[in-house]
Amino acid sequence: MQSITMRRPDDWHVHLRDGDMLERVVPHTARQFARAIVMPNLAPPVTSIDGAVAYRDRIVSVAGPNFTPLMTAYLTDNVDADELGRGHAEGVWVAAKLYPAGATTNSASGVTDIRNIHPALERMERIGMILCVHGEVTDPAVDVFDREAVFIDRILTGIVRDFPALKVVLEHITTKQAAQFVADAPATVAATITPQHLHLNRNALFQGGLRPHAYCLPVLKREEHRLAVRKAGVSGSPKFFLGTDSAPHAREAKESACGCAGIFNAPFALESYATVFEEEKALDKFEGFASEHGPRFYGLPLNDGTITLERSDQLVPDTVDGLVPFHAGETIGWRVAG
Repeated sequence: MQSITMRRPDDWHVHLRDGDMLERVVPHTARQFARAIVMPNLAPPVTSIDGAVAYRDRIVSVAGPNFTPLMTAYLTDNVDADELGRGHAEGVWVAAKLYPAGATTNSASGVTDIRNIHPALERMERIGMILCVHGEVTDPAVDVFDREAVFIDRILTGIVRDFPALKVVLEHITTKQAAQFVADAPATVAATITPQHLHLNRNALFQGGLRPHAYCLPVLKREEHRLAVRKAGVSGSPKFFLGTDSAPHAREAKESACGCAGIFNAPFALESYATVFEEEKALDKFEGFASEHGPRFYGLPLNDGTITLERSDQLVPDTVDGLVPFHAGETIGWRVAG
């Protein structure tokens, strides 16, 4: 197969940042994807309708009319369920994001106890608003490599049980436990998968030294977990779909004494995913994963346009717009046409 033409895909989890960084990174997402679920963890976070509308307008002003940002509300301990309801009814928010407080970048304002947001979850369940979840506990007694599995046991199982009609997306899954939980869960539960968690295991963090550009949260896991996530991604199951979790940081913020978590994978996202599906002899399932499963879970129409990937080796540059991209310095065997 020398080329793949498929329905234009969407990115169901992306960090577009703000200000100068937004201007640098949005074009890379808009070039490939028709829509994207935009994360609200700015500083300060996006917790109000007015804040979400203003942020959406800033994104559109950079991306242009052929890209639709789908906005999310940042859940806090004192989230206003009425504000969530109004924002959803007015078409401002597609989903709300649960960050356990302290779990990742700009999550300090996140939820400290899931019981604090039960009224919000009840409202979301009633109105059909989707819950996006960063699935890690922040208990310092829990090993960082176990935080996703423990979150599923301690928190996510209870959410799914107590709010059976609430649609939940467990984002950027990294473990065999997460893949199995989503596969076995009711149809109200789905998951996104990043390119880095399909390509890399935790050895990538230490190849020849400490590799800050391979550091993301949830952190990369053992090979058995990578293989389980990979199997889920290429399975054709509608429960699993594309979410890059592209999370750019300035180079000096990554290469520092306390480097930031996040991998900037947007510039070559589709090429990266296509490589995995080809290696797994599952290119026939790539369009479903990239372009169909996500909108169907979110209850949105499929995109009308198409995009073509051509078989062509390209060297991923060391930097893109001053940022270090995923696969920097590697040759990748696909290229987005046009």
